Formats: sequence, C-alpha cells, structure tokens
Amino acid sequence: MAKDLELSDVICNASFVPTKTIDDLVVTVPKTRKECNDVDRKAIGKNFQAKKILVCDIGLDEYNRISACQYTKEIWEALQTAHEGTTQVKQSKIDMLTIEYDLFRIKDDESI
Repeated sequence: MAKDLELSDVICNASFVPTKTIDDLVVTVPKTRKECNDVDRKAIGKNFQAKKILVCDIGLDEYNRISACQYTKEIWEALQTAHEGTTQVKQSKIDMLTIEYDLFRIKDDESI
C-alpha cells in the first residue's frame, strides 16, 4: 500500500529531478548520472515505475499523445485533458446536462 501511495504522489505531483547548486549561487542545474546518489536513484526509479504503469496498457493513439512527455505528471495531465477535457469543457458539459434535465418532461401519452 505504501508503494502505491508513493507512486501516486509521483504521478500527481511534479516528478523528482535531482539538482545541484553551482558555486553557492542561486542557480540549480540537473545532476549528471555520475553525480546522483542512492536517494536520487531511488526517486528517479519511482518516476520510471509510475511512467511504466501509465504507459503499459494504452492504445497507439494514446501513446502518440503522450510519447513526448518526459515526466509522469506531464503524462497524467495529458491523459486527463484528453479524456476529461479542460475545466471549461467540464463546466460546459455540466451546464448542458443541467439544461437538458430542466427541460425533461413527461409526454401526455407516456406513463411513469
């Protein structure tokens, strides 16, 4: 269960990218593979596990939609937008269904 929660956190939050600070400046850059320690490798591994779960059982159209995504959060957001739409689309669907429900009436020749 803890593993599932960790992977869920990786998917829903930004993926971990190990960084380092250069010459005590505010500038941070990604670490090279040689500079990563065991903690960094473990966090990167969780990102790959989560990415594998998301990509494993999708069709070709879905794969083409997410193939350019590098991190699991990007994949998740692309799939969410593709299937659920943006917040504007969701609100439009809700409004349309509400109006349709309000207009729903029983006809004279129908019984309950």
